[in-house]
Amino acid sequence: MIAGVSGQPHEIPVVVAVPPRVLLLNLAGPLEVLRKANLEQAAVRFAVTYVGPNAMGDSSIGLGLAGIAPLPDSLPPGALVVVPGSTDALLGQGPTDRADDHAAEAEIVRWLASAVRPGIRLMSICSGALLAGRAGLLDGYECTTHHASIAELAQAAPRATVLENRLFVDSGDRLTSAGITAGVDLMLHVVAQQAGHTTALAIARYLVIYLRRGGADPQLSPWLEGRNHIHPAIHRAQDAVAADPLRDWSVAALADVAGSSPRNLSRLFNDQAGMSVTDYVNRMRIALAHELVTASQLSIELVAERAGFASARQFRRAWNRLHAVSPSRLRQAQALQ
Repeated sequence: MIAGVSGQPHEIPVVVAVPPRVLLLNLAGPLEVLRKANLEQAAVRFAVTYVGPNAMGDSSIGLGLAGIAPLPDSLPPGALVVVPGSTDALLGQGPTDRADDHAAEAEIVRWLASAVRPGIRLMSICSGALLAGRAGLLDGYECTTHHASIAELAQAAPRATVLENRLFVDSGDRLTSAGITAGVDLMLHVVAQQAGHTTALAIARYLVIYLRRGGADPQLSPWLEGRNHIHPAIHRAQDAVAADPLRDWSVAALADVAGSSPRNLSRLFNDQAGMSVTDYVNRMRIALAHELVTASQLSIELVAERAGFASARQFRRAWNRLHAVSPSRLRQAQALQ
């Protein structure tokens, strides 16, 4: 996560290249995630601009688009370029062969090839990967797209590793997603990286969707376990634990956060999250400890301390309830990969 300097938000330029016949959900869904992210927290600000070959365009549902700026000659450092997908058929119309649209797509491809340089991240949504592939920007990267366009992407980007059956793929500075709503999942992934899990969770709840851990990982993130509910009091308590797992979270302390009695909170946690308050707190601490074990060389004693456990023994007991492999063996196995 990137933090701002001297209390000022860290600004991330987001440049959306709008293709002709854009799939509106490809555009509106991920950008709604960023709009909400700007409202949820103050550390990071996503500064969005829309660019394209034409000042006006059409969308998959027949709604016209306006206010599209020209394709810029250069991109600011650290920018995120977003390329939504498009459709061959507009609402109320069949597939059409529009020479002007093909020319506009070719212009976007040329612009991408010249404007996207090292230090610029590129995100494609759905069939937007085809434009990125034609620009040569997926060469040497893993990527994905809508299942109906997988073969076409393999043709457009023969030097890329095209992965099937993936929600999204994060391959360094190339991010690609599967069809339609998968762009929302990918943008939530970006927000979690830049603004933190708590912000991404809040946005996912606002959008009333599930938040997945990663495109290649079908399992739910430990940070998201027990969150498949819409009870606001439990979410308040869970947000507090996720934001500060090291705090001494007694049932009484979390009841104050949730605006509930300790007894009622315990009942709600079991009903809504499928686990006790203590289990939830320990799972969050183990999730933090897992990151420390795999991403640092801290001793197990220091991992236990930094994850909020009173002792290494208590940490190991909690770890063994959730993992078949000990922390030390996990670290050894990772070192061999």
